[in-house]
Order: sequence, then structure tokens, then C-alpha cells
Amino acid sequence: MIDQIITDIKPKMKSAIDNLATELQRVRTGRANASILDGILVPYYGSTSSIREMASITIPEPTVIAIKPWDRNALSDIETAVRSSDIGLSPINDGVQIRLVLPQMTEERRKEIAGQVKKMGEDAKVSIRNVRGDAWTKVQQAVKKNEATEDDKYSAEEELNKLTLEKNKEIDKIISEKEIEIMKI
Repeated sequence: MIDQIITDIKPKMKSAIDNLATELQRVRTGRANASILDGILVPYYGSTSSIREMASITIPEPTVIAIKPWDRNALSDIETAVRSSDIGLSPINDGVQIRLVLPQMTEERRKEIAGQVKKMGEDAKVSIRNVRGDAWTKVQQAVKKNEATEDDKYSAEEELNKLTLEKNKEIDKIISEKEIEIMKI
């Protein structure tokens, strides 16, 4: 019973870390990264599509993202969607493709983004703690129902704490690497 509870929480904790990694890919650093466009949806011919579904995205220079739609009629729609998004970049439409030039980030902006990254890491740790709390509640209920012994309870607590600590260290490592990437000029 207790082993099953521990086994069940491992994918949930991994999911919290995977979600953090996905969120961090969208965080802008000093270099161009096509994943900052992932959340942008473009209304086109009565439906909405992601930019990746409508165009090829390349990075011709370290600070430039080029978007070349497969249908030239989509250029203005993509331009409008990028302009109205929250990525803070002004698209340049040359009639064939859209270029997004990432300006050099100031030290202050880098520190601000690093702070946002730390908050994302703390949110992931809260998710891990919530998963641990749910598992601990299930362990206690199992003991009350006589499905597990007190010894099982203490060993489960030790295992939960070990697993939580391990996942928190993994989150700290991910956040540290992203902060280094952000602060690099």
C-alpha cells in the first residue's frame, strides 16, 4: 500500500519539473530562441493556429528570429499576432518573412528576469510539496484504516522527505543554470 503511494507520486513530481522546464524555455534570454513564440496563436481563415503550424522559424543570427509563413497571405496575420502578444518584440515585415530582432538586455532587465525565474522555481517547489502533502495524507489514512503499520508510516515519511529533497535539488540546479544563461552577456 505504502509502496504504491510512493510509486504514484513520482510521475506527478516529474511532471512538476517538466512543466518548469517548459516554462523556462519561453523565458527570454540574451539569445534568440524560437520557443518564445510557442504561446502565440494566430487567427487565420476562421481558426487559430500556432506560428509553428503556419511557418518555418529559423534563427539566422544570435539575436534574430525569422518567421517565413508557408502561405504569404498569413504574413500580416502573424505580424498582428506577434505585435499583440506579450513577448515585447516589434516584428519587421519585409513582404516575404517576419524578422524579430531581440534588443540587447540591460543589466537591470536581466536581474528582473532572473527574479521571475526564481519565482517559477519556487512555484515548482510548492507543487512538489503539495504532491508530498497529498501522499502523506494518504499514508496517514492507510495507518488509520489499519492498512499499514506505524513503522510503514515512518519509513514512508522518510522516503517522502528524501524524494522531495531530491526533486528540490533538481529544481535548484535547473534554476541556477537558467540564471547563468540569463546573466551571460
